[in-house]
Parts: sequence; C-alpha cells; structure tokens
Amino acid sequence: MNNLKGKKILLIICGGIAAYKSLEIIRLLKKDGVIIKTILTKSGAEFVTPLSITSLSQSKVYQDLFNLENEAEMDHISLSRWADLILIAPATANTISKLANGNSDDLASTVTLASNKEIFIAPAMNVRMWDHQSTRQNIAKLRNYNYRLIGPEIGDMACGEYGEGKMSEPREIINKLEIYLKNLKINKKYRAIVTAGPTNEYIDPIRYITNKSSGKQGYEIAKSLSKKGFETTLISGPTNLEISDEINLIKVETAEEMFQSTLKSLPADVAIFSAAVCDYKAKKVAKIKIKKQDKLNLDLEKNVDILDYVSNHNSLRPKLVVGFAAETNNLENYANKKLSEKNCDWIVANDVSNNSIGFDSDFNEVSIFYKNKKTDKLIYKPKSEISDELVEKIISHLN
Repeated sequence: MNNLKGKKILLIICGGIAAYKSLEIIRLLKKDGVIIKTILTKSGAEFVTPLSITSLSQSKVYQDLFNLENEAEMDHISLSRWADLILIAPATANTISKLANGNSDDLASTVTLASNKEIFIAPAMNVRMWDHQSTRQNIAKLRNYNYRLIGPEIGDMACGEYGEGKMSEPREIINKLEIYLKNLKINKKYRAIVTAGPTNEYIDPIRYITNKSSGKQGYEIAKSLSKKGFETTLISGPTNLEISDEINLIKVETAEEMFQSTLKSLPADVAIFSAAVCDYKAKKVAKIKIKKQDKLNLDLEKNVDILDYVSNHNSLRPKLVVGFAAETNNLENYANKKLSEKNCDWIVANDVSNNSIGFDSDFNEVSIFYKNKKTDKLIYKPKSEISDELVEKIISHLN
C-alpha cells in the first residue's frame, strides 16, 4: 500500500554535490503521488537550478527569505504549516549547525525552526566534516530536538575520499518516509493517556504539600506518542511546560482531580502514569490561613492510588499499563515490588538521588521492569530520546 500518496512534503535542498540526488528524490516522490514544494538555498542553487526542480515537481521553487512575490503568496510560517513533513536533503554541515544552534538567516532555516511537523534530515558532507566534534555535537542536539536522521552512509565521495558522510540513496530516503507514514497510520487507531508532573495537596488556602517533579519526562512521552500517531491525552499537574495543540491537555492540581480526569479519559489502549502523585493529603483543609505556631500537627490520609486502581479494574484497564518509580535506593527491589503489587505491566524506574537525572533535569536514565522478569536499561540521554525509545517499545508491544 502506498502511504505517500496525497501527502504534502516540503523538500529543502542545500548546497553540495549530493544536491543532484534531490532531483531523483522529487521524481520518485511525484511517481508515488506526493505533492511537493521545494526550498532551494543559495548554495544549493550552485548545484541544481530552479528550472530543473520546477520541471520535476510541477511547483514553484522558494528561494529568498524576503522575496516580496513569495511572501505575498505564502509566508514562511504558512509554508511550514502546509507540509505533512519536511525533508532536508542534502543537509550540509552548515545547515545542521544553523538548526542545532537556532540560527535562521535564510528561508530554509526559518521555515524549519518555525515548523511544528516531523523533520527528516539526510546529511551529506566530507568524512572529516562528519567526524568533526562540532558536527557530532550538533547532530546530538538535533536528535534531542526530535529531528529524524536518515544516513549518512559509508562510501566513495565526490572529493575522492572514502568514509561516512555520503548521502543516502533517494530510494532509501523515500523508504524511510514510507515506513514512518505507514507506522503513523497503524498507530492512529491507538488511544493513550499520560499523567505527568506533581500534585498539590492543600492544608489551607495558601499552603500545600507537593514534590519536586517537573513533569518533563511525562510531557516528552506525550509528545513522542503524539508524533507516532497516537490519540494522546496528557493529564498534567502544575508545571511551567507547554505542549502542542495536537495533544489533549487536561490541567489538574490535586491527586483527586487527576484521578477523576483519568477515569473520564478511559477507555484507552495504553496508560502511562509518570506523574509524581502525592501519597497523602490533609484529612481536613483549613478554610482560613493557619497562623504561625510553635508546632503544627497535620492529620493526613492516603490519596487514591491511581495506578493501582486503573490496573486492577478489568472493565477500565487499558491493554498496557505503565507505572513509574522514582527511587533513592534499592531501585530494583522497589521497582519489582511495585510491579507486583500494582498489577501493572511495566515499571519505569530511575534513581533520583543522582542529581544529573530525573526531576528538573533534561536528562534521564531509566530501567524498564517487565512482568516476565526481563529488564531493559535506557542509558543516560535526553528525556526526549528516553521517551522515543519507550514509545517504540510500546508500539512493538501493541502490534
């Protein structure tokens, strides 16, 4: 089945001898029924002409950022929104550096940075440029920003050298796009719920019990699920984070509000409980501010255990229930105990005594514990990459 037919792809062609391959990419995409618009960078125009691109794409070529004619027809924001996905092929070391560092001095970089769509990059450069530390760091940044890399490959280069840095062949690039769109279509039948962030449990009108959770990991998981095609609901405690409009965001404050919102969001195929829900709440919340005193005794009671409740009610239970465990010691023992007691399918656990991961950090390192006693470890990396790997495992399980 052709998953490319009718899709709108924005192709950005940068400078480099590999730019000639972009013409073959256009030809193959048109053959598959794709609607194509192209941006040709100034350096890209040194290798291929707008006329050759137009003759193949049957669409005009966009070049200058401040071209009055182009802006009148479609400004850079509209162009970025028009596409179903963006493909940069070839992507030079210069373009990769621009995107990694947030520079936008031409139409190509401006459209890319303004985009809310999936962005694929097919690098092409000399082997020494590819191996350079600065390029490696920029590629790591782009992965963290959820750009998708295709290649490069190892082979003979136009400069006469041999090594990694050769742009992937057009058919290989298109196959990667086809697989992505195919999986997106499969995943659209799935509904996912993610809980994230802390909860606030009030003791009087201005004071509350809470915890250090930032919600970053849960938000990244919701983003990964949505990008993979899941119909995603994010139930979030108080955070300073933002999420795209494609995700159904439900803001809550207390554990009870999170519990009720979770129940209302069911049924779902997968539920991921990454929120750090307060275990206790005040048995009675004071109606007026509690004045300072030498001692203050709080009468606390347990909150509903959302993970336990959803996981143990068969009429509501999703196909896959994933719990989170933030531990400071005995991580493996506590994670396995929680896995058994809560009757969930997986537990994702991390050691929050390590200040470089968890809570407010942008990085994490987790272990996934399964019912069959198997364990996977996702090593130290950005939370966005942890999320992508976790979602890939979820997709494999559901399919």
